[in-house]
Amino acid sequence: MSLIFLGLITGFIGGMGIGGGTILIPGLIFITNLSQQTIQSVNLISFLPVASIALYIHTKNKNVNYRIAIPIVVFGLLGAWLGSSIALKIPSNSLRKLFGIFLLIMGVYEFFYKESKKE
Repeated sequence: MSLIFLGLITGFIGGMGIGGGTILIPGLIFITNLSQQTIQSVNLISFLPVASIALYIHTKNKNVNYRIAIPIVVFGLLGAWLGSSIALKIPSNSLRKLFGIFLLIMGVYEFFYKESKKE
């Protein structure tokens, strides 16, 4: 039941473009005893259908700027290959701590970030 609830929440958040992995990864850490690499792999595989549906809806509503998106996707593929290769070589506990530090930094940034950009 907890996996169903976790999937529903992360799909909802991911569909809004916020990043369901920020909820899914800690959620899986708390409710499973999987390695950090396996948890991150589950996050990535669950992202595909969620992102596909969200992309369809945002494309249909003409919210996708391809001029910006295409270079990000191309270089993101390179970054994903590099990051995956490195993650497989890092011990699970170290990777878990690095992810926690990343979430802490992002949380502090979001907490103190002042909205000053124009739409």
